[in-house]
Formats: sequence, C-alpha cells, structure tokens
Amino acid sequence: MKYTTQMDAAKKGIITKEMEIVAEKENMDREVLRKRIAQGRIVIPANKNHKSISPEGIGEGCRTKINVNLGISKDCYDIGEEMKKVEKALEMGTESIMDLSNYGKTADFRKELIKKSTAMIGSVPIYDAIGYLEKSIEEIKEEEFLEVIENHIKDGVDFITIHAGLIQEVAKNLKTMNRITKIVSRGGSLLYAWMEKNKKENPIYTHFDQILDLCEEYDVTLSLGDACRPGCIHDSTDDLQVHELIVLGQLTKRAWERNVQVMIEGPGHMTINEIEANVILAKKLCHQAPFYVLGPLVTDIAPGYDHITSAIGGAVAASSGADFLCYVTPAEHLRLPTMDDMKEGIIATKIAAHAGDMAKGINGAKEWDNKMSVARYERDWDKMFELAIDQEKAIRYREESMPEHKDTCTMCGKMCSMKIVEEVLTI
Repeated sequence: MKYTTQMDAAKKGIITKEMEIVAEKENMDREVLRKRIAQGRIVIPANKNHKSISPEGIGEGCRTKINVNLGISKDCYDIGEEMKKVEKALEMGTESIMDLSNYGKTADFRKELIKKSTAMIGSVPIYDAIGYLEKSIEEIKEEEFLEVIENHIKDGVDFITIHAGLIQEVAKNLKTMNRITKIVSRGGSLLYAWMEKNKKENPIYTHFDQILDLCEEYDVTLSLGDACRPGCIHDSTDDLQVHELIVLGQLTKRAWERNVQVMIEGPGHMTINEIEANVILAKKLCHQAPFYVLGPLVTDIAPGYDHITSAIGGAVAASSGADFLCYVTPAEHLRLPTMDDMKEGIIATKIAAHAGDMAKGINGAKEWDNKMSVARYERDWDKMFELAIDQEKAIRYREESMPEHKDTCTMCGKMCSMKIVEEVLTI
C-alpha cells in the first residue's frame, strides 16, 4: 500500500522502516508508536531526500530530544568552522541540528550538512530569504517566500520552522501591549515588518495550503513557530502569546487533514512557576502535538550563563510534558557560539532532557542513574567515566587532583562516607 508521509502510513496501519527504527530506539511497541503518529502525538521528521538520517521520534513516550542551532552569519562567515561544530555535535549525540544561516552561500552549507548528518535537520527558510533574493524585506513577493521554502525542502531538511500564526488579527495587538521586548523571534520580526510595510496579511498564512503541498510531497514536518514568544520574563504568558497559540492549534488541524506532521514551538523566557502551565496550555490548544521549547530561560540577568538558566527551565518543561528542547549556550544574547560554547550548551541541555525523562518515567531513564550510583558506591572510576554525560570533563577533573588513596577523591580522602560504610558492613 502506498503512502505519502509517516502520518499517512500510520493512519493506514502501515509500519514504516522509520517507525521500526524509532520503536527499537525508544523501546516502544511498534503498534503504540504507529497509533501515536496517526494521532499527531509523535512525529518522525525524515525528509525523503535526507538519505543519511537515522530517524528519531519526538513526542509522547519518547525520550526528550535536543536540538543544536548552527549556521553562518555575516560577521562570522566560516563554513569550515561550522562544519567542525556539526561533526562535534553529532559525536556528542545530538538528535537534531537546525541550520540558522542567514548570509552568503547558505545552500552550500545546508547541502553539505544534510549530506553528512545522521541527525534530523531543521531550518527557518525566511532567514535565508533576504540573502538569497538580495532584496529588502518589504520588496520580497509572496511567491518568492514560497520559492525559498521549496528550495530548503527539496534540499532535504526534515522540518521547517514557519511563523504562520502571526496573522494580522494577532499582530495588531502588539502596538497596544505593554511588552518590553516586543517581538524577539527573528522570523517573526521579519514577517511583521513585511506585513506592516505592505499592509497585507502574513504570506506564510495566506499560502499555508501550498506549503502543505510541499511538506506532503517530501514528508517534511512543520514546526509551527511562535513569533510572539516572550523574550523576557515581563512578557510571558500574555494575550499576544496565547492568541497566536490558538491560531497554531487551528493550523495544526489543517496540516493533519493533509497528513503533514506538526510540532509546536514554545517560549522563550518565563518564571519557573509558569512553565508547567504553559506546557499544559500549549498541549491542550494544539491537540497534544509534540511541543518544542527554547529553554525556557527562567531569569534575564545571567548573560554568559544562559545555558544554566535554560537548563533549569528545560528540565521543568520536559518533566511537565515538553518533548523537544532547543539548546542554549553561554553565548546566548552575546555572540555566535564558539565550539566550546556549543559543547557546554549541549551538555546542559542533555542534562535537562534526561532530568525530564526520569520525571516522565521514560523507559530506561532511571537505570542510567542507578548504574552510576552503583559505580560511585564501588568507587569504580572507569565505570563512572563510561557512564558520565561528559566523559572528557570527568576524566580531566579526576586527573587534575589525584588522591593519596586511589579508591577515594581529594574532597574526602579517608573520610569517604561510602568507603567507611562499606568497610563497616563487611566486618
């Protein structure tokens, strides 16, 4: 039986090869997985033109996945350096890479990235529109936006972020809202500028059905972007954010009618006590579609440490039901991340995802921690390093400060509690 997308196959009762791979990775019954894909609760972003991909599932019952943002900019135009970051990100086990390039030969980088990457690849085509078309935002024609989206899809990206929910009815309220940071979404700000200068409806919304045509043909997952996400604590969970979320829920149903897979993007910045409610609200309004969050960052005062503010929020979001975390690095709000920034961001986000998985009861999550606990009790340093989420750092710290007795560390030495108790219990 023929099918167009993973969702189409799932609705027809077909278990695809991608579903088989994901079911094995997640230790999930294949039929359970198929039903959740048919319902839109799990997505498998896997473009038919991305031949090197190792498919991953995002959504209900799956491990919380993480995304790494990479790409070239005008001020830091070094494709070679970005490819080194790609290789390191893959080595560190990231499941997704988003190409956020916005200057120069973006297609060259994107095609090389897709060719090499076993991780799923996402992009935000509107970032590329200005450089690709060599026009100011207001001069871009509606069909030209579609041309750029089509190029990204044909190149093989597995999911695209589009800001189709920023319709005029939503955008008109920006001028009267008491927001400090207004619109912090780059794609959202570009579309808002286009709409205001041309006095027209959002072209991504107007041509949503044509975008669905492309997504259905290549089995590309839509990541419905939140143009009105809060960019600071003050702006969180306001009318603008929620109004757009309602529109995203409507667009989700339209996409599912065409068997196009959907993820919903979420905040942003918010206080820690608002996170759970935001996850529940997004899931409810968007019919339990997988939820993809940036952070959330739980405070605005820590430039240089936003991988920490993000990891705190990400752990709470994941434990509350978020399915996909976008990493944040120490360089957030300050510069394009370096290799070291990227590594710190990946580790922090992996910790947040794993913490959330334990809270959600994901198969095998706690077992990892239990193995580490046994190794610690036995002071089996090699086993601890093997299980560590960042082996390099753990080994380096140990080697930099070696104790007199090798079965202890330099913090406690002979006063190691586990060593003392073990000796007493063996008497």
